[in-house]
Amino acid sequence: MGVDYLSPEENRLVGSRRSNGMTRPENHGDKAMRFQKLDLNLLVALDLLLDEKSITRTAKRLHLSQSATSSILGRLREYFNDELLVNVGRNMVPTALAISLQKPVRQLVLQIQATLEIRPHFIAAECERHFRLIASDYTTSILLTRVAQRLRTEAPKVTIEVSPPSLDAAEYIGRGEADFMFVPEEFILEDFSGEVLLEDTYSCVTWAGNDLVGESITREQYLEMGHVSVEFTGRTKSFEHWVFDNAQIKRRVEITATSYSALPQLLLGTDRVATMHTRLARYLADYFPIRCLPLPIDVPKMKMVMQWNVYQEKDPAHQWLRAVMKEVAMERCPLVTAFP
Repeated sequence: MGVDYLSPEENRLVGSRRSNGMTRPENHGDKAMRFQKLDLNLLVALDLLLDEKSITRTAKRLHLSQSATSSILGRLREYFNDELLVNVGRNMVPTALAISLQKPVRQLVLQIQATLEIRPHFIAAECERHFRLIASDYTTSILLTRVAQRLRTEAPKVTIEVSPPSLDAAEYIGRGEADFMFVPEEFILEDFSGEVLLEDTYSCVTWAGNDLVGESITREQYLEMGHVSVEFTGRTKSFEHWVFDNAQIKRRVEITATSYSALPQLLLGTDRVATMHTRLARYLADYFPIRCLPLPIDVPKMKMVMQWNVYQEKDPAHQWLRAVMKEVAMERCPLVTAFP
């Protein structure tokens, strides 16, 4: 298992950059390390080529020219003695070997990245990291607003980016392109680490001027009324949808929104009803003329789970931010339990 090096010209092909959440190996002078005759720097390029299946898109993510990226693919083909990507019409299709390499290469790149980011001493005030979070506006309102306040005072150089839930969330976490996702316990991803952060119940919400509803609402009324509901990007179902679908309870959904915060506004001036997390409903009642009523249907408590990739388990910055999330959850919603 000898170690040898590339020339300065070859090594410049894959230098130090950060793109789409991926850290590319740094250029430490004029030498690039090889392991069993494979330039380890090219692992990042191989990972992106297998992901994009396009020289043009891979070149853009690597900040290289198409010719340089084609050269990299050529060297990878020579090493593996396989085409890896084959032109079929206008598309590039992975070979059987390429398909088998995709997951282990991705895991190896993530493992190397996590190892390189470990520091002996972590100081929050000096940390310069960008974290990507996948969270609904419920999680943002109840949890992340306070987390953002903590970051401003304790880690002012740390930045966060919040994206809504989607069908691609698991892929983003698996590829290291997102650091955290927040999902109801029923939607957890078994391959990732996680902790239950908080619990919440559900309530009925109506416009305060709705004279058809008093201080309570019956099951019959609830099912007869028009409903305002939430469905996330990519037709990702909310926990509320999941509960009613599994219980085979049919509602007349008249309006669908992509965020919980929009529901009160869509109720105003109507006799419709929405089903919302109790904490968020009470919070929004301070801003909109709405009423929160007991839900006449038995709906289990929602347990919100924070999940992350196992390769980030020992990352000090990641550990610190996880601790902040748990502390904020305990302050606002007194429950934090370990996730099995």
